[in-house]
Amino acid sequence: MLSKNSVSKTITDIAFIALGAFIFALAVNLFVIPNDFGEGGVTGVTIILFYSFQWSPGLVNLIINSILLVVGYRFLDKKTIIYTIFAVAFNSLFLHLTESWDIQSTEKTVNAIFAGIFAGIGIGMIVRVGGTTAGTVILARLANKYLDWNISYGLLFFDVVVAVASLLVIEVENFMFTIVLLYVGTKVMDFIIEGLNPKKAVMIISKHQHMIAEQVNTVMDRGVTVLSGHGFYTKEAKEVLYIVINKQEVSQLKKIVKEADKDAFVTIHDVRDVFGEGFVDIAK
Repeated sequence: MLSKNSVSKTITDIAFIALGAFIFALAVNLFVIPNDFGEGGVTGVTIILFYSFQWSPGLVNLIINSILLVVGYRFLDKKTIIYTIFAVAFNSLFLHLTESWDIQSTEKTVNAIFAGIFAGIGIGMIVRVGGTTAGTVILARLANKYLDWNISYGLLFFDVVVAVASLLVIEVENFMFTIVLLYVGTKVMDFIIEGLNPKKAVMIISKHQHMIAEQVNTVMDRGVTVLSGHGFYTKEAKEVLYIVINKQEVSQLKKIVKEADKDAFVTIHDVRDVFGEGFVDIAK
Protein backbone atom coordinates (compact mmCIF):
# COMPACT_ATOMS: atom_id res chain seq x y z
CA MET A 1 0.00 0.00 0.00
CA LEU A 2 1.37 3.42 -0.99
CA SER A 3 2.12 5.92 1.76
CA LYS A 4 0.64 9.39 1.82
CA ASN A 5 4.01 10.93 0.91
CA SER A 6 4.43 8.49 -1.98
CA VAL A 7 0.99 9.35 -3.39
CA SER A 8 1.70 13.07 -2.98
CA LYS A 9 5.02 12.76 -4.82
CA THR A 10 3.41 10.76 -7.63
CA ILE A 11 0.72 13.41 -8.09
CA THR A 12 3.37 16.13 -8.13
CA ASP A 13 5.42 14.20 -10.68
CA ILE A 14 2.40 13.74 -12.95
CA ALA A 15 1.63 17.46 -12.67
CA PHE A 16 5.23 18.17 -13.77
CA ILE A 17 4.81 15.78 -16.68
CA ALA A 18 1.57 17.50 -17.74
CA LEU A 19 3.18 20.96 -17.55
CA GLY A 20 6.25 19.74 -19.41
CA ALA A 21 4.10 18.20 -22.16
CA PHE A 22 2.15 21.46 -22.48
CA ILE A 23 5.33 23.55 -22.81
CA PHE A 24 6.72 21.13 -25.39
CA ALA A 25 3.47 21.33 -27.39
CA LEU A 26 3.83 25.12 -27.42
CA ALA A 27 7.35 24.74 -28.85
CA VAL A 28 5.97 22.70 -31.73
CA ASN A 29 2.79 24.65 -32.51
CA LEU A 30 4.00 28.20 -31.81
CA PHE A 31 7.52 28.07 -33.17
CA VAL A 32 8.39 24.91 -35.13
CA ILE A 33 5.49 24.31 -37.54
CA PRO A 34 4.70 28.00 -38.36
CA ASN A 35 8.33 28.49 -39.44
CA ASP A 36 8.63 25.23 -41.38
CA PHE A 37 11.34 23.95 -39.05
CA GLY A 38 12.02 20.28 -38.48
CA GLU A 39 12.33 18.51 -35.14
CA GLY A 40 13.95 15.45 -33.71
CA GLY A 41 12.57 12.13 -32.60
CA VAL A 42 9.00 11.01 -33.11
CA THR A 43 7.85 14.63 -33.11
CA GLY A 44 10.16 15.22 -36.08
CA VAL A 45 8.55 12.30 -37.89
CA THR A 46 5.06 13.61 -37.14
CA ILE A 47 6.05 17.05 -38.47
CA ILE A 48 7.41 15.53 -41.68
CA LEU A 49 4.10 13.70 -42.13
CA PHE A 50 2.21 16.91 -41.33
CA TYR A 51 4.12 18.86 -43.98
CA SER A 52 3.63 16.05 -46.51
CA PHE A 53 0.04 14.91 -45.86
CA GLN A 54 -1.42 17.35 -43.27
CA TRP A 55 -1.83 14.50 -40.79
CA SER A 56 -2.51 15.62 -37.23
CA PRO A 57 0.77 15.71 -35.21
CA GLY A 58 -1.13 14.87 -32.01
CA LEU A 59 -2.75 11.72 -33.42
CA VAL A 60 0.35 10.49 -35.26
CA ASN A 61 2.45 11.16 -32.16
CA LEU A 62 0.10 9.00 -30.08
CA ILE A 63 0.15 6.11 -32.57
CA ILE A 64 3.92 5.98 -33.14
CA ASN A 65 4.83 6.49 -29.48
CA SER A 66 2.37 3.80 -28.40
CA ILE A 67 4.19 1.34 -30.67
CA LEU A 68 7.61 2.41 -29.36
CA LEU A 69 6.33 2.22 -25.79
CA VAL A 70 5.53 -1.46 -26.30
CA VAL A 71 9.11 -1.98 -27.53
CA GLY A 72 10.60 -0.02 -24.63
CA TYR A 73 8.48 -1.84 -22.05
CA ARG A 74 11.05 -4.63 -21.80
CA PHE A 75 13.91 -2.24 -21.03
CA LEU A 76 12.40 0.36 -18.68
CA ASP A 77 11.29 0.02 -15.08
CA LYS A 78 7.63 0.08 -14.08
CA LYS A 79 7.67 3.66 -12.79
CA THR A 80 9.26 4.98 -15.99
CA ILE A 81 6.73 3.10 -18.12
CA ILE A 82 3.78 4.52 -16.15
CA TYR A 83 5.16 8.06 -16.27
CA THR A 84 5.88 7.67 -19.99
CA ILE A 85 2.28 6.63 -20.67
CA PHE A 86 1.14 9.84 -18.97
CA ALA A 87 3.73 11.86 -20.91
CA VAL A 88 2.69 10.44 -24.29
CA ALA A 89 -1.00 10.98 -23.51
CA PHE A 90 -0.51 14.56 -22.31
CA ASN A 91 1.87 15.35 -25.16
CA SER A 92 -0.57 14.11 -27.81
CA LEU A 93 -3.48 15.90 -26.11
CA PHE A 94 -1.72 19.26 -25.88
CA LEU A 95 -0.35 18.98 -29.43
CA HIS A 96 -3.98 18.63 -30.55
CA LEU A 97 -5.44 21.35 -28.28
CA THR A 98 -2.82 23.97 -29.21
CA GLU A 99 -2.83 23.14 -32.92
CA SER A 100 -4.52 26.43 -33.86
CA TRP A 101 -2.52 28.65 -31.49
CA ASP A 102 -0.12 31.16 -33.00
CA ILE A 103 2.25 33.96 -32.06
CA GLN A 104 3.07 37.11 -33.99
CA SER A 105 6.76 36.61 -34.70
CA THR A 106 8.44 36.34 -38.10
CA GLU A 107 12.08 36.44 -37.01
CA LYS A 108 13.27 32.90 -37.62
CA THR A 109 16.41 33.12 -35.49
CA VAL A 110 14.40 34.19 -32.44
CA ASN A 111 11.76 31.56 -33.14
CA ALA A 112 14.38 28.81 -33.44
CA ILE A 113 15.94 29.82 -30.12
CA PHE A 114 12.59 29.93 -28.33
CA ALA A 115 11.55 26.63 -29.91
CA GLY A 116 14.67 25.10 -28.38
CA ILE A 117 14.07 26.76 -25.00
CA PHE A 118 10.45 25.60 -24.78
CA ALA A 119 11.27 22.08 -26.02
CA GLY A 120 14.21 21.79 -23.61
CA ILE A 121 12.17 22.93 -20.63
CA GLY A 122 9.26 20.65 -21.54
CA ILE A 123 11.24 17.45 -22.10
CA GLY A 124 13.59 18.29 -19.24
CA MET A 125 10.70 18.50 -16.77
CA ILE A 126 9.40 15.12 -17.93
CA VAL A 127 12.78 13.38 -17.77
CA ARG A 128 13.70 14.98 -14.43
CA VAL A 129 10.82 13.26 -12.61
CA GLY A 130 11.62 9.90 -14.21
CA GLY A 131 9.48 9.84 -17.34
CA THR A 132 10.18 9.95 -21.06
CA THR A 133 8.28 11.18 -24.09
CA ALA A 134 8.89 7.72 -25.61
CA GLY A 135 10.44 7.77 -29.06
CA THR A 136 14.11 8.77 -29.07
CA VAL A 137 13.98 9.55 -25.35
CA ILE A 138 13.59 5.80 -24.78
CA LEU A 139 16.62 5.22 -27.01
CA ALA A 140 18.56 7.91 -25.10
CA ARG A 141 17.67 6.31 -21.75
CA LEU A 142 18.76 2.91 -23.04
CA ALA A 143 22.05 4.44 -24.26
CA ASN A 144 22.48 6.02 -20.81
CA LYS A 145 21.78 2.71 -19.08
CA TYR A 146 23.97 0.47 -21.22
CA LEU A 147 26.56 2.85 -22.76
CA ASP A 148 26.82 5.55 -20.06
CA TRP A 149 25.75 8.21 -22.55
CA ASN A 150 24.51 11.49 -21.14
CA ILE A 151 20.73 11.49 -21.69
CA SER A 152 20.64 14.99 -23.19
CA TYR A 153 23.42 14.34 -25.70
CA GLY A 154 22.15 10.87 -26.50
CA LEU A 155 18.81 12.47 -27.31
CA LEU A 156 20.54 15.10 -29.46
CA PHE A 157 22.28 12.36 -31.48
CA PHE A 158 19.08 10.46 -32.22
CA ASP A 159 17.18 13.69 -32.87
CA VAL A 160 19.71 14.90 -35.42
CA VAL A 161 19.35 11.61 -37.31
CA VAL A 162 15.61 12.23 -37.62
CA ALA A 163 16.11 15.94 -38.35
CA VAL A 164 18.32 15.10 -41.33
CA ALA A 165 15.38 13.22 -42.82
CA SER A 166 13.36 16.45 -42.68
CA LEU A 167 15.52 17.74 -45.55
CA LEU A 168 13.11 15.80 -47.75
CA VAL A 169 10.34 18.32 -46.99
CA ILE A 170 12.00 21.52 -45.72
CA GLU A 171 14.56 23.93 -47.15
CA VAL A 172 18.23 23.74 -46.23
CA GLU A 173 18.07 27.05 -44.36
CA ASN A 174 15.20 25.80 -42.22
CA PHE A 175 17.17 22.61 -41.57
CA MET A 176 20.02 24.77 -40.28
CA PHE A 177 17.61 26.52 -37.94
CA THR A 178 16.40 23.07 -36.85
CA ILE A 179 19.94 22.14 -35.78
CA VAL A 180 20.11 25.39 -33.79
CA LEU A 181 16.85 24.70 -31.96
CA LEU A 182 17.89 21.11 -31.21
CA TYR A 183 21.19 22.30 -29.74
CA VAL A 184 19.52 25.00 -27.67
CA GLY A 185 16.94 22.46 -26.51
CA THR A 186 19.70 20.05 -25.46
CA LYS A 187 21.53 22.67 -23.39
CA VAL A 188 18.31 23.84 -21.72
CA MET A 189 17.22 20.28 -21.02
CA ASP A 190 20.65 19.50 -19.57
CA PHE A 191 20.23 22.47 -17.23
CA ILE A 192 16.74 21.39 -16.18
CA ILE A 193 17.86 17.80 -15.52
CA GLU A 194 21.29 18.36 -13.99
CA GLY A 195 21.16 21.86 -12.46
CA LEU A 196 23.70 24.67 -12.45
CA ASN A 197 26.74 22.80 -11.19
CA PRO A 198 26.11 19.10 -11.90
CA LYS A 199 28.47 16.71 -10.12
CA LYS A 200 28.41 13.09 -9.02
CA ALA A 201 29.28 11.81 -5.55
CA VAL A 202 30.59 8.25 -5.65
CA MET A 203 31.01 5.81 -2.74
CA ILE A 204 33.02 2.64 -3.32
CA ILE A 205 33.47 -0.42 -1.09
CA SER A 206 36.14 -2.76 -2.38
CA LYS A 207 38.83 -5.19 -1.25
CA HIS A 208 41.20 -3.31 -3.56
CA GLN A 209 40.36 0.21 -2.39
CA HIS A 210 44.01 1.32 -2.32
CA MET A 211 44.50 0.43 -5.99
CA ILE A 212 41.30 2.28 -6.95
CA ALA A 213 42.20 5.35 -4.86
CA GLU A 214 45.68 5.50 -6.38
CA GLN A 215 44.27 5.35 -9.93
CA VAL A 216 41.72 8.07 -9.16
CA ASN A 217 44.53 10.26 -7.78
CA THR A 218 47.01 9.71 -10.61
CA VAL A 219 44.85 9.10 -13.67
CA MET A 220 41.83 11.31 -12.93
CA ASP A 221 43.67 13.84 -10.74
CA ARG A 222 40.83 13.72 -8.22
CA GLY A 223 41.01 13.61 -4.45
CA VAL A 224 39.72 10.62 -2.50
CA THR A 225 38.34 10.64 1.04
CA VAL A 226 38.56 7.37 2.98
CA LEU A 227 35.74 6.75 5.45
CA SER A 228 35.89 4.07 8.13
CA GLY A 229 32.95 1.68 8.36
CA HIS A 230 31.99 -1.89 9.09
CA GLY A 231 29.45 -4.44 7.93
CA PHE A 232 26.41 -4.58 10.20
CA TYR A 233 26.09 -8.35 10.03
CA THR A 234 29.73 -9.44 9.77
CA LYS A 235 31.13 -6.57 11.90
CA GLU A 236 34.05 -6.64 9.47
CA ALA A 237 35.90 -3.33 9.22
CA LYS A 238 35.73 -1.71 5.78
CA GLU A 239 37.17 1.39 4.17
CA VAL A 240 34.73 3.37 2.05
CA LEU A 241 36.06 5.63 -0.71
CA TYR A 242 34.20 8.90 -1.22
CA ILE A 243 34.86 10.74 -4.48
CA VAL A 244 33.22 13.76 -6.13
CA ILE A 245 33.62 14.04 -9.90
CA ASN A 246 32.13 15.72 -12.96
CA LYS A 247 29.40 13.76 -14.70
CA GLN A 248 31.68 13.39 -17.74
CA GLU A 249 34.17 11.46 -15.57
CA VAL A 250 31.72 8.76 -14.46
CA SER A 251 32.58 6.38 -17.32
CA GLN A 252 36.31 6.72 -16.63
CA LEU A 253 35.82 5.99 -12.93
CA LYS A 254 33.66 2.95 -13.70
CA LYS A 255 36.43 1.63 -15.94
CA ILE A 256 39.02 2.07 -13.18
CA VAL A 257 36.83 0.27 -10.64
CA LYS A 258 35.99 -2.55 -13.06
CA GLU A 259 39.66 -3.18 -13.83
CA ALA A 260 40.62 -3.20 -10.13
CA ASP A 261 37.69 -5.11 -8.66
CA LYS A 262 34.70 -6.41 -10.61
CA ASP A 263 32.97 -7.26 -7.33
CA ALA A 264 33.22 -3.73 -5.90
CA PHE A 265 30.09 -2.12 -4.46
CA VAL A 266 29.55 1.31 -6.02
CA THR A 267 26.86 3.93 -5.49
CA ILE A 268 26.62 7.11 -7.58
CA HIS A 269 24.58 10.08 -6.39
CA ASP A 270 23.57 13.29 -8.11
CA VAL A 271 25.01 16.37 -6.40
CA ARG A 272 23.41 19.75 -6.99
CA ASP A 273 26.40 21.97 -6.11
CA VAL A 274 29.98 21.36 -5.02
CA PHE A 275 32.22 23.97 -3.40
CA GLY A 276 35.86 23.65 -2.44
CA GLU A 277 39.25 22.72 -3.85
CA GLY A 278 39.05 21.52 -7.43
CA PHE A 279 35.49 22.81 -7.89
CA VAL A 280 33.76 26.15 -7.22
CA ASP A 281 35.13 28.65 -4.70
CA ILE A 282 32.50 28.93 -1.96
CA ALA A 283 33.18 32.66 -1.72
CA LYS A 284 31.85 33.21 -5.25
